[in-house]
Order: sequence, then C-alpha cells, then structure tokens
Amino acid sequence: MTVHFIGAGPGAPDLITVRGLKLIQKCPVVLYAGSLVPAEVVAEAPEGAKVVDTAPLHLDQIIALMEEAHAQGHDVARVHSGDPSLYGAIAEQIRRLEALDIPYDVTPGVPAFAAAAAELCQELTLPDVSQSIVLTRTAVRSSAMPNNETLAAFGATGATLALHLSVNNLKHVVDELTPHYGADCPVVVIYRATWPDQMVIRGRLSDIRPKVKESGITRTALILVGRVLEEGGAEFTDSRLYAADHTHVLRPKAG
Repeated sequence: MTVHFIGAGPGAPDLITVRGLKLIQKCPVVLYAGSLVPAEVVAEAPEGAKVVDTAPLHLDQIIALMEEAHAQGHDVARVHSGDPSLYGAIAEQIRRLEALDIPYDVTPGVPAFAAAAAELCQELTLPDVSQSIVLTRTAVRSSAMPNNETLAAFGATGATLALHLSVNNLKHVVDELTPHYGADCPVVVIYRATWPDQMVIRGRLSDIRPKVKESGITRTALILVGRVLEEGGAEFTDSRLYAADHTHVLRPKAG
C-alpha cells in the first residue's frame, strides 16, 4: 500500500489535478482536512471507502489510521488543501511514516496564491515592478517564525508578497510593510479563493484594516501586497520574451 499525499487545490473541486482525483477515486481509505477540502472532492471516493475528516484529530490519531490501513493493505488518499508543499504539515506525517516503514508519495495541487492571482486575472511578476514573489506568513498561535524571516526583511526587497495565515494579524502586517512599500501600496485580501463564497477586498496599506474588519473575515484568507496589484494596471515595460528583436534557439535571427 501507499499513503498518497494529495493537494486538492484552493477550493473549486475542478481545480484538483487529474492525478489527484484518480487517486481519490481508487483509494479505499480517504483522510481529508474537512474545513478546507471541498466535499465534492472526497465524494469521488469509491463506494464503501472509509472517509475520515481529520480536522478534529491530532497527529497520533491520524498516523494510527494510516497504520491501520497499512496493516490491511489499503492505499490511503491523504487529501490536503492547496498544495501540500506550502504549510501542508506533511513533513511531520512523512517523518512518522518513514519510521514505520510505510510507503508514501506526493501529488501537487494548485496553491492558493496561484488561484488568487487567477481570480484577479493578475500576473504577480511584472517587468520593472516585481520579479519575485515571497510566500510567507506571520505567527499568531501557529509555529514561531525563524528570527531572520521578518516582514520587514522581505518588504525591503519590494517583491510581491503572498501572506498566508495572517488576516488576524493585519495590524502587524500593515505596520511592518508600510515603511517599505508606502501607505498607498495596493493590498488585496482574498477570502476562500475559488469557493462559491469567495470574497475579494481591495485597498491599500493605509485603509485595508477597516475594510477587512467591516467584512467580518477572520480566517481562510490570503493577503497579497505589492505594486503589481495597482487597479487599472501597474506601469511596466513589455517582457523581452516576445520582443521582435529577441532571438533564441526557437526564434533565430533572420538572415
């Protein structure tokens, strides 16, 4: 048997990968994070499958379910939201599985920041504006951040920021980033990107806090910060990729 860690994507059930969906459709055991994985995805489990919402379980209980499946020779679909490489908490599960000599693999999913950008019809990297994206978070009740991974340090680069797990820490976000990006820097807060109840709140570092407070959002939101988010489009030069005078192996110089 194998424990398959599967990224279910950001929320819309048709944004799971073909590979991930096929694994769910064939696994007799499906373990999923019920608060973040759409019911339509786990509904694809085969008839008679053991389907367990792991949201109320702790790590030892989840591993025990995997051990039970291993003893019975049953493949497990371990379904996480987004992409499991980002705040997926799969590393500690993998460490336990390796100690138990239980096979596993990982199937990627569409991450929240990519889904959010798609919903905004927005490129997050623009020439002359930002050519980097920083995926990070802040610490409230979650694990502490390493000392050198601060918003101020990331903000000093001017890169586009995608902040997870931080909507309840928005004052800290604004206070740390305003000196680097300016109070007029665009901010977009996206609640449950691609879900039916998706909400998009646009603002600037100067006014995003009252807008988010008025919305009532307290969780499951992504914060995007950066000049690429200017409404109406940021000023930027065309990419060299498709420039008429840009040659490469597939577009050799004429003559």
